[in-house]
Amino acid sequence: MPLGKRCIAEFFGTFWLVFGGCGSAVLAAAFPSLGIGFAGVALAFGLTVLTMAYTLGHISGGHFNPAVTLGLCAGKRFPAKDVIPYWVAQVIGAVAAAGVLYVIASGKAGFSLEGGFASNGYGLHSPGGYSMMACMVIEIVLTAFFLLIIMGSTDKRVPNGFAPIAIGLGLTLIHLISIPVTNTSVNPARSLGPAVFVGGWALQQVWLFWVAPLIGGLVGGFIYELLFSEYKETPVFSATEQDVANVR
Repeated sequence: MPLGKRCIAEFFGTFWLVFGGCGSAVLAAAFPSLGIGFAGVALAFGLTVLTMAYTLGHISGGHFNPAVTLGLCAGKRFPAKDVIPYWVAQVIGAVAAAGVLYVIASGKAGFSLEGGFASNGYGLHSPGGYSMMACMVIEIVLTAFFLLIIMGSTDKRVPNGFAPIAIGLGLTLIHLISIPVTNTSVNPARSLGPAVFVGGWALQQVWLFWVAPLIGGLVGGFIYELLFSEYKETPVFSATEQDVANVR
């Protein structure tokens, strides 16, 4: 599959992740008397990945996350030369989704960006008031485990076709754990999208939600390749393969 088409798929997949996940947090989490709460937001993020993995995974590999792209590269599942183009597509998709969400959310009287607009934060801007160090650690650990889930469920030794389910449920669990701590990132593009519109503190703190997930992605990718991979060569699985999970 040409790189251009794969990047377009990453744009749409990341758009859906940010629009669906952050949209549930902004529009539905605290809806009067019928809000979906943390559990609903966590499920929404998981469903975005599950649905787009099945829809676009056979085209681009279904990363939708710069930390996943870097982790798969570290785990020898993705070519280094394609990392930056994927990152660009993912960031553009995330910012575009946040922009559409802003247009919708601002159509309600009383809307204000002071509510955070689903941005990630630490210290005073952590939902539970957690320190910068606590937020750094949880983002690294959860992103590393996310890569382990991705690489394990897409390993050629496991049954085909079920990886998106494991990955989507894994992301749901990650959000259930960490929404109170950081509002959950594990995805630098997801963090940057809302921060662009909030500005101020959100942009000042977004560095952590790039650095920590990227470190976590590297750690997870290296661990799986070192300890669990049966491949002794350097396999680069193409998104043109029939198994939608091979590159994810």
